[in-house]
Amino acid sequence: MQKERPVYLDIHKIRLPIPGIVSIFHRFSGVALFICIPLLLWLFSGTLSHESTFNTYHALVQNPLAKCIFFVLLLAYVYHSLAGVRFLLLDIHKGTGLNTARTSAKAVVVCAIVLTVIIYGACLLS
Repeated sequence: MQKERPVYLDIHKIRLPIPGIVSIFHRFSGVALFICIPLLLWLFSGTLSHESTFNTYHALVQNPLAKCIFFVLLLAYVYHSLAGVRFLLLDIHKGTGLNTARTSAKAVVVCAIVLTVIIYGACLLS
């Protein structure tokens, strides 16, 4: 009897298709948003307590590092929302074809970036 040997999978050589990448980043963005909920709630609750606390938080948010963090959180939120709508459509068997799935996955990435830049730019201008 000849036993089949286990297959060696080289993770670095495996190329995941774009729908798979969208799925993985959908999970990552969900985890990131879940972890950052306490931070955002702390910021929101602090801004409502006293004017001096609001001014302190306002100065904190003006920090370039904080702006980058909020940009990434906004990108995660927009991306997670768009990818979630895509997955809901896939659950009802809309867009399950190979070309349609690839196109919708690319559209999620492009739309998330464009919408994030538009929303973030509008927030900076106001």
